Amino acid sequence: MADLKLRDVAKTYGGAVEVLKDIDLDIKTGELIVFVGPSGCGKSTLLRMIAGLEKITGGVLEIDGQVVNNVPPSQRGIAMVFQSYALYPHMTVRDNMAFALKLAKKSAAEIDAAVNAAADKLQLTEFLDRLPKALSGGQRQRVAIGRSIVRDPKVYLFDEPLSNLDAALRVATRIEIARLKEQMPQSTMIYVTHDQVEAMTLASRIVVLANKGIAQVGTPLQLYERPENEFVAQFIGSPAMNLLPGKIVDVGTQTKVALDGGGMAISDAPSVAGDMGAAVNIGVRPEDLVEAGESYVFEGKVDFVEALGEVTLLYFEPRAGGDPVIGKLPGIHEGIRGKTVRLTAQPGKVQVFKDGKSLYYA
Repeated sequence: MADLKLRDVAKTYGGAVEVLKDIDLDIKTGELIVFVGPSGCGKSTLLRMIAGLEKITGGVLEIDGQVVNNVPPSQRGIAMVFQSYALYPHMTVRDNMAFALKLAKKSAAEIDAAVNAAADKLQLTEFLDRLPKALSGGQRQRVAIGRSIVRDPKVYLFDEPLSNLDAALRVATRIEIARLKEQMPQSTMIYVTHDQVEAMTLASRIVVLANKGIAQVGTPLQLYERPENEFVAQFIGSPAMNLLPGKIVDVGTQTKVALDGGGMAISDAPSVAGDMGAAVNIGVRPEDLVEAGESYVFEGKVDFVEALGEVTLLYFEPRAGGDPVIGKLPGIHEGIRGKTVRLTAQPGKVQVFKDGKSLYYA
């Protein structure tokens, strides 16, 4: 398969509207890289630039050591799976999957072998003689993936392939894509989604895009447990990480923060003498908060409750000028609405952000 390198890649429209800038990224053979970010951050644009469907206006894109900035899409060794399936409605599943190979003038034997192998991987063998209209949404998306597989490309590109499916089909098709990747360990895949569950469960590494560039690159657990900045901290995870303002009152291998709301937090994030007295935000995920006694990180009155059975979400009254704090406690907690609750967290679960950046990366 293929390695990809992006160096200082940029995209502008009309020379004035800047969409992406300073994109530096190495993608290794066999990785499944997921692009995530808020709407309009440029994740689909970046994918289309790799595919050759959008012109690169700055920087260099290499595939297997070859600069491909001006190479036509058909010659890049890339196959793309679109959100809208893009199947030919008058062709059977077999003909849809074989179409690109016929254009490449492959022999009938080669075409049959490739189509049958892809259909077997995707559990489509019994549907090969059906038209797309006779298939479910999930089956149509599998056909679109199969059409890519038969071409044996260097890189697979997925542009929000599950967004048109209902919730149950998204789960089933996501599992199928994960299994497909296991069957093709040397395949290089780049996947765009706005769904965090897809990103966290599928990715070898996640690329978080924001503010026209890359906010952080890392494994799903790295982004979840050690976000580099407040944006990533709040973008990854649902509900979002709580941010609470305070001041550093003790430094060293652990950092102690006196919170503006009266609590005290200890974090495993290291700090230095110059950090003493600095205004910071501590970050704690709702699921890492537990009920506390005398020593607490946060104290507040429960304003609203979502009882989900497995967990209970507690929404506290918003602080002045701040977002509401959310706690996520395991199990059922009846009669807790309207009560004042104290919560704390273990030092390893407490992040400290100074000027928006994590002390873990200082």
